[in-house]
Amino acid sequence: MSPDHPPGLDLDRLRGLLERERPGLVDGPLTGRLIEGGRSNLTYAVADGTSKWVVRRPPLGHVLATAHDMRREHRVISALRPTAVPVPRTVLLCEDEEVLGAPFYVMEFVEGTPYRTAGQLAPLGAGRTRDAVLNLVDTLVELHAVDPVEVGLGDFGRPEGFLDRQLRRWGKQLDASRNRELAGIDELHAALGRELPDSPAPAVVHGDYRLDNALIGQDDRIKAVLDWEMSTLGDPLTDLGLLVMYSMPLGTPDSPVSTTAEAPGHPTPAELIERYAARSGRDVSAVSWYTAFAWFKLAVILEGIHYRYTLGQTVGRGFDRIGDLVPVFIQHGLTTLQEG
Repeated sequence: MSPDHPPGLDLDRLRGLLERERPGLVDGPLTGRLIEGGRSNLTYAVADGTSKWVVRRPPLGHVLATAHDMRREHRVISALRPTAVPVPRTVLLCEDEEVLGAPFYVMEFVEGTPYRTAGQLAPLGAGRTRDAVLNLVDTLVELHAVDPVEVGLGDFGRPEGFLDRQLRRWGKQLDASRNRELAGIDELHAALGRELPDSPAPAVVHGDYRLDNALIGQDDRIKAVLDWEMSTLGDPLTDLGLLVMYSMPLGTPDSPVSTTAEAPGHPTPAELIERYAARSGRDVSAVSWYTAFAWFKLAVILEGIHYRYTLGQTVGRGFDRIGDLVPVFIQHGLTTLQEG
């Protein structure tokens, strides 16, 4: 297929739908390209020569509907649009699989950069890198301040027993991709289960909150938070724990996992925790549990990728090194729980 007709995107059918549903929106033939970097759902940039949009759809080939629920993603972004949380404006949701072969939604294209590596951040310099990451914390505070009921998301998840369910869910994920001995992972899982904290009042949780899931503008402000596929109503400190985890330098410069924490000027985990606590007013005394849980969750995700790689089901740059990272994440999880 040509770059203008990437797999999974029928531009003629898409244009026909947009002309029917949003008359006057599209001005001329559409071109499209796949935006690289998405690990799960597919993201395309589509343009008519004047305006640009983004199309999000599930991966090619049939997958679990719940894991790639376009309606949920479209719903949370639309609900957050009137709030202080920067999200793209949604254009339409299409659940008719005849158009692209799967449900999808269209949103506006937002200019900005998703920073994934320390090398990408380097040209900003230490001061601007620091500002960008602190703005990411402030945006998280804004997200957790949203009243779910007020924006129509009161039934968006089941907050009761949230942490217990999460822990069980990721334990099951681990069992599904076990094909080698992983020292310490069962110990970490059990310790997390024994020390389950009491959750604060539920909030809208992003579920994968990190620098490369946000678009940073030239003024170092957050222009849009993206990739809401894991969002739900739950314990807001799970988002903080994940952000803190991604802010700890791993010392593996060619890591296939985000290396932004290595960039000069990147705030320390302690600074991020302090800023979140000061601006949200939340008690963050149990943050080491949430950070250890993030290490565990990422270890399980990486082990799953490694498992599929060993079966020849996953190809791509860096996948051959992912298996080596898993013990590093387990060790960090154990250390974080022990030392706080």
